[in-house]
Amino acid sequence: MQNIDAHQDNPALFYAAVASLNTANDAQKLLEDICTPQEIRTIAQRLAVAKLLSEERVYADIANITGASTATISRVRRSMEQSRGGYAIAFKNA
Repeated sequence: MQNIDAHQDNPALFYAAVASLNTANDAQKLLEDICTPQEIRTIAQRLAVAKLLSEERVYADIANITGASTATISRVRRSMEQSRGGYAIAFKNA
């Protein structure tokens, strides 16, 4: 039986796989292979919310544009406040 500790590097494998992608098409292929359609929609919605928050849009506008609940918008705002810079990188390259 395989030692469970061997699975602790799963996030590192995921990050390396994402970093290896060269195009949006490559990203689409990988994410469609590893995520359900609902997971992709959820991640996409969170990114859209973050983008609108970065543009200083109000919650009501963000909810109307994205369909996200105010609870989701609040969660995304909190994650942005604790961001390690990933949102800025993603939005700069989008």
